[in-house]
Amino acid sequence: MTTPPALLIAGHGTRDDAGAEAFRDFVRQLGARHPELPVAGGFIELSPPPLGEAVTELVEQGVRRFAAVPLMLVSAGHAKGDIPAALAREKERHPGISYTYGRPLGPHPALLNVLERRLDEALGSLGGRTPGDRSDVTVLLVGRGSTDPDANAEVHKAARLLWEGRGYAGVETAFVSLAAPDVPSGLDRCVRLGARRVVVLPYFLFTGILPDRVRHQTEGWAAAHPEVEVLSADVIGPEPELLDLVWERYEEAVKGDLRMNCDSCVYRIALPGFEDKVGMPQQPHFHPDDDDHHHGHGHGHHHGAHSHAH
Repeated sequence: MTTPPALLIAGHGTRDDAGAEAFRDFVRQLGARHPELPVAGGFIELSPPPLGEAVTELVEQGVRRFAAVPLMLVSAGHAKGDIPAALAREKERHPGISYTYGRPLGPHPALLNVLERRLDEALGSLGGRTPGDRSDVTVLLVGRGSTDPDANAEVHKAARLLWEGRGYAGVETAFVSLAAPDVPSGLDRCVRLGARRVVVLPYFLFTGILPDRVRHQTEGWAAAHPEVEVLSADVIGPEPELLDLVWERYEEAVKGDLRMNCDSCVYRIALPGFEDKVGMPQQPHFHPDDDDHHHGHGHGHHHGAHSHAH
């Protein structure tokens, strides 16, 4: 029986000691869950251990093959460039090792469920509110922010998926650095859209300097706008869903099963309000706006391929 590849977790890094320790503890939890294979984790920048040290730790345990999973919600510069570059460097330093590279966590339904739980906890802190009473709740989902528009767009995708079928008045998006709108501008936008009760939800895995900044900016804005009820929700945290998802990404990478965006596909995953679509066979369809039917076959082919990919 061949030994399964080891698991290497790649993190952003943070100047926040508690945030760095949360990552290290998460890696330890994952290792305890999977005693059958070596698990190590390291950071791209800012905090120890560096990713190279984690690779060396695996190599010293006799590891020759590993799968690297970026512990990141969106595919920005770190996931697209820095980690692949760091892994390529490690391959030069340790001849004979091989690795596969997994994909970022993304707006996976399991994580959306944790975000929903964080919102319920924040609303529950008011007392006397039932979690189902959401029609007057506007959510401001706050991402890290990037110079990469694709990464910022992924936060908008998460916001839309969080809104779908859950009954919130709306889910708006803001960013804590490098991208507009910032948190105060995002809150201003919510009010212009008619919001009277806003929950600011950090789209972050663990505690750290940036999530703390989100909370401070939220509190500052709330103090200046006493007429609007503003609540702060917690980060995702090292929940069982996160441990499960990292393992799912590991298994995908090992199998080479890197699919199109099936995590949020209504034909594959039960999303709120769309449960009846799971497993539906896909047929070619035609758009009524098309001048002729030439495009219809293309769209049908896409859906056919999509369903076969599962």
